[in-house]
Amino acid sequence: MIQVDHLAKKYGGHTAVDDLSFTVEKGQVYGFLGPNGAGKSTTMNIMTGYIAAGGGTVKINGHDILKEPEKAKKCIGYLPEIPPLYTDMTVWEYLIFVAELKRVPRRERKTHVEEILRKMQLEDVQDRMIRNLSKGYKQRVGLAQALVGNPEVLILDEPMVGLDPKQIIEMRSLIRSLAQRHTVILSSHILSEVSAVCDHIMIISEGRLAASGSPEELQEMMHVKVELELTVLGTKEQAEEIIGTIEQIESYRIADGAEDNTIEITVNVPENTDVRSELSTALSGAGMAILSMNRREKSLEDIFLELTENETEEEREEGEDNDSDL
Repeated sequence: MIQVDHLAKKYGGHTAVDDLSFTVEKGQVYGFLGPNGAGKSTTMNIMTGYIAAGGGTVKINGHDILKEPEKAKKCIGYLPEIPPLYTDMTVWEYLIFVAELKRVPRRERKTHVEEILRKMQLEDVQDRMIRNLSKGYKQRVGLAQALVGNPEVLILDEPMVGLDPKQIIEMRSLIRSLAQRHTVILSSHILSEVSAVCDHIMIISEGRLAASGSPEELQEMMHVKVELELTVLGTKEQAEEIIGTIEQIESYRIADGAEDNTIEITVNVPENTDVRSELSTALSGAGMAILSMNRREKSLEDIFLELTENETEEEREEGEDNDSDL
């Protein structure tokens, strides 16, 4: 569907995209994840033909975005971070105008726009001026214009930005429904939304691909350690004696609990290791009642911070250098 090979882009002395390569398969939701300045928007702008690459190629359905721009762009619907809306038009007028620009046949435009209005749940506001719409509805209109022409690929740059929690849930539902008929690529800095919406995640750091895979595959790649958190009735001495008998436990911490006569135990074990049954049996056998037990694996946020840690530190150092120059 989409093949990106050795993509590169510089702005003066700053490298925005650095030898970036990846493949996007049909019928999935892909997420670009990375800190500000990682190269997400630049990559999307190159993929859609908004800006030219400094090197490398982008092919959409076999069409090179530079050599066959019209054929390649016909396959793409694009929602930039700031939706390209004409606020003095009504929603209906604007979508008809976009249909003209995208060369939707005249006899099909009315039916085509009506179908998109239904899909985006915009029928109730189709006759309202865009400038009078809420942020959530404006984002829907921006997504609607990306759907005009029924492109096979939707590229969405920060589609959730500025939305309230209710609107984010609605947008997430819309994107998942669109994935049934389109391949979707979106960028976001909202880690929970990427995890909830995307089938495949690409973490970009300093213009390069730091990791790629499903949320589950990324966790496996990072050799995740499992953490168990327990609240137990008993003493530290009793707990230490019991934990020392379980070989799979690599490390542990014990602290006083919030309630009288309780302790908080945190144990770490390797991935694919489950000591819950053995640990609970040993504690119960020693008369230490377990009030709660929670199992925690490294989250997408943990993985993101670990993979982009160097970039964050460099940005901080650059900021300090700039402050010292003032």
